[in-house]
Amino acid sequence: MGVERRIQQILGLNATDSLANPEAVRHDSEMSASNGSPSSLERSASERASTPRPEAFVLDDVSKGIIEQLQQDGRRPYATIGKAVGLSEAAVRQRVAKLIAAGAMQIVAVTDPLQVGFPRAAMIGIRTDGDMETVADALADMTEVDYVIICAGSFDILAEVVCEDDDHLLDLLNRRIRAIPGVRTTESFVYLKLRKQIYTWGTR
Repeated sequence: MGVERRIQQILGLNATDSLANPEAVRHDSEMSASNGSPSSLERSASERASTPRPEAFVLDDVSKGIIEQLQQDGRRPYATIGKAVGLSEAAVRQRVAKLIAAGAMQIVAVTDPLQVGFPRAAMIGIRTDGDMETVADALADMTEVDYVIICAGSFDILAEVVCEDDDHLLDLLNRRIRAIPGVRTTESFVYLKLRKQIYTWGTR
């Protein structure tokens, strides 16, 4: 039974709308607490565009095993991982460095934005006219935006934003996101409570 069908059978659900994710433009797990200090989220779209993409990294069973170990605990010692996958501590360290350099994974502290100084978080559904990628790049350049995907379905782009309060969110929407050339409409889905956030789906 497919995931969507299982979700639709949950008692109380009236309707669902699936938004396929053909391309992730930005997915940052790094989020600084609200203290005014800059973070890696401030990397500009032009910088990303000028950075050559690494060659596709082929995952063998050992690399998949390392990823699964780190998905369970990002602080797990390399020696412990080595015992689980049959490598030395040094070999695991080299594998992890290659996986990170290839963009196959990140090792970061995943936070609940509502508890680290960003009490107003929302997913913004955006419909565009013209080039969706240009709009997506402009969104990805905003420090408040930590996740941008170009998708199929009711919206052309979905962008997750984290803000300090309602005024901050209003300013971001009204003065900046809606001012991007090509943005036709926006719809905001404000988060009330983080119910589930996991990264332990393993590998295939």
